[in-house]
Amino acid sequence: MLAPTPASPESAGMSTTALNRLEAHLKSRYIESGRFPGTQLLIYRRGKIVHSTVQGFADLERKAPMKDDTIFRIYSMTKPITSVAFMMLVEEGKVALDEPVAKYIPEWKNLGVFVAGTAPAFLTRAPTRPMQIVDLLRHTSGLTYGFQQRSNVDAAYREKKIGEVIKAGTLDSMIEDLAKIPLEFSPGEAWNYSVSTDVLGYLVGKIAGMPFEQFLKERIFKPLGMNDTDFFVPADKVHRFAACYSADPQGGFNPLAARAVEWTRTQLGPGDVDWLRRLPLKLDLAGEDGPGIVAVHGALHPETGCELVRLDTDDKRALSFEALERHPSRAGICAFGHTHRIGIFEMRDGAMTAHQDEGVAIRDGSYYLVNPGTVGQPRTSDRRASFMLIDPAARTVQLRRVPYDYRAAMAKTRKAGLAARLSRVPEPLRGPIRRIYHALRGRA
Repeated sequence: MLAPTPASPESAGMSTTALNRLEAHLKSRYIESGRFPGTQLLIYRRGKIVHSTVQGFADLERKAPMKDDTIFRIYSMTKPITSVAFMMLVEEGKVALDEPVAKYIPEWKNLGVFVAGTAPAFLTRAPTRPMQIVDLLRHTSGLTYGFQQRSNVDAAYREKKIGEVIKAGTLDSMIEDLAKIPLEFSPGEAWNYSVSTDVLGYLVGKIAGMPFEQFLKERIFKPLGMNDTDFFVPADKVHRFAACYSADPQGGFNPLAARAVEWTRTQLGPGDVDWLRRLPLKLDLAGEDGPGIVAVHGALHPETGCELVRLDTDDKRALSFEALERHPSRAGICAFGHTHRIGIFEMRDGAMTAHQDEGVAIRDGSYYLVNPGTVGQPRTSDRRASFMLIDPAARTVQLRRVPYDYRAAMAKTRKAGLAARLSRVPEPLRGPIRRIYHALRGRA
């Protein structure tokens, strides 16, 4: 496949001066302000590449600069690729746009439309007409996304983790879950952004007679020379993989944390870095005398070990409980961190109980998520250092708090060169600011 030919902007009816202003705007408005770590911009017009530049970093922590061959997550840009794959099957006469979806997903034949109620006791009515293939392509299917949080149907999606990136599962299991949840509206009567494209991916695999990802590789990626597009990043390309930053409440990607990482980097020698690099993502402790323990920093994942996810909501904790129950270690306790908030959570018979400021006796038949809190960076008004004593033999989890001179610790931190977030704010104002910040964050 031939690569597009570079050309001057003027030859394609564009302005070099204007394009340079665009680059300057990206740099000042987004990169230097901390909203983006880096940018990559390519403009293609009249068959020519008239502008191509990179700025900033692909990974701030590694100081990896943005490059032309940086690999990004594409998220919902899988939607047009999936739609192209499906339309290839339409062109080949293997499926028609006006066919009912239930022809290929029989368990959806009796899907009703939401009237009232909550899962699993929904009150439904029959749809005006059956869901057609074309409804999936244009998002008029009646399906939804859980993150929209507008209805009881959305809530049912969140409960089943339908459409969530961090859920372990398959397209087949998603189809099974969707068979138990009513539609938001009768197909064709409204438009709603939804998991419709995920369903198209399932249908591509079923109609083509091969896994969805295999179809994309053989029929689209390979013929087009999309050699870096895949569902996973192979080990030999990981160094090109851009870090994924989430927005903070101020609209940036939390450059303060990035600067903290960079400061830490200056304090470590080659031997320290090598030792840290060899540490496992998770730690499994045998449970001969009681329930086993698996320790992670963020959230437990059954296959990959752990993910850097904040377990700060019941939905997220429920997902980690699900992973713990299915984890190969067969552990009954998962110790996690990342939130800096001490707590014990118990899952028993499908019900979650929070033991926030008390120890617990470990019970057979229960699973536990335990967070020891933090030694030196509290996220609550209680500034004491906190830790946990987990005794599998005695079957107990005990909480401990130890007071320390946090003002001296902060002064030492600033003296070392790592600035505190509120170092320039008078001490009497810091507590209220923190409380307001966390209150707003809790509503986000």
